[in-house]
Amino acid sequence: MTAGGRPALPRGRRLLGGVLSVALVTGVFAWFLPQFTSLSDVWSSVRGMTWGELTVLSLAAAWNLATYQFVMVSTTPGLRLRQALVSTQATTAVSNTVLGGAAISLGLTYAMNSSWGFSRSRTSVSLLVSGLWNNFAKLGLPVLALALLALSSPPSAARIGAGLVGLAGLVVAVVLLGGLLRSREGAERIGTTAGRIASALRRPFGRGPVTGWERATTKFRERTALLLRARWHWITLATLVSHLSLFLVLLLALRFVGVDGDQVSGVEVLAVFAFARLLTAVPFTPGGLGVIELALITGLAAAGGPRALVAAAVLVFRTLTYVLPIPIGIGAYLFWRHNRSWRREPNTAPRTELVPESV
Repeated sequence: MTAGGRPALPRGRRLLGGVLSVALVTGVFAWFLPQFTSLSDVWSSVRGMTWGELTVLSLAAAWNLATYQFVMVSTTPGLRLRQALVSTQATTAVSNTVLGGAAISLGLTYAMNSSWGFSRSRTSVSLLVSGLWNNFAKLGLPVLALALLALSSPPSAARIGAGLVGLAGLVVAVVLLGGLLRSREGAERIGTTAGRIASALRRPFGRGPVTGWERATTKFRERTALLLRARWHWITLATLVSHLSLFLVLLLALRFVGVDGDQVSGVEVLAVFAFARLLTAVPFTPGGLGVIELALITGLAAAGGPRALVAAAVLVFRTLTYVLPIPIGIGAYLFWRHNRSWRREPNTAPRTELVPESV
């Protein structure tokens, strides 16, 4: 700690971020939502569903919970589906309940993978690649939705602007990834430039410059090039399936509570869903709590959906995709803590042809 007390600044910023997150969530659920619906109305909407609709919705929610395991298995050679299931459910529960849960869930992923014999390098490659592809999907879905809207009806200026932002972000990300993987020198240049930008952003806060980013990017290139050459199509397919499965739960919830296609079309639902997902690229609150509800309800209501039914459908959707994973994740974490049959010594996980000797 310096004499000037600089470490107190990050703590203050974290405290401020926590207070703002709590204020946002409180405002959404205590002031915003009651203007649209009530819990009794939501329960009435659920009770109004047929057993067939409830079964289909439950199966869709279960499938959605299972899909991200495919991403982790495709980006982590040697990882079993059952291990991916335990890991993703436990880390999702952390991300959905803890301020700063994204960082904590990363640490938990390292701990779990290490207990199963995977090196930190293999876990880092998996997290980096899956994170990149996840953000590619978040940036690409608004572009897809905008294109589909253009074919069905003239899109608004706001939608065009949001779509162009997503397209620009996607192009920049793809170009950077291409430059990163094309050559070692290109990767080093990208790392050096990114380090300089990060250092400049830290300077006004009295933080020192970052170092070693050029080495990190060159190592990333070496460790991921082989994986991406062999599995980029499977990783892309698994990521798209994961995102579209989440969208399917929202679409079914809307239809089953009574918001039909004449009020809000499937393409419009996709557009609102895509832009709401884009907001989660910045973790304002754990699991996007409050932010997602606000974006979905306002967007779907603006598209023509009855306010009360839209709010009920969104709350059903969030119960199945945000609340439900929490107890499942707690169970997965407890299973990992007590199960010893999967444990291996560090760095002894099975190697495959996609794992370089240095990883």
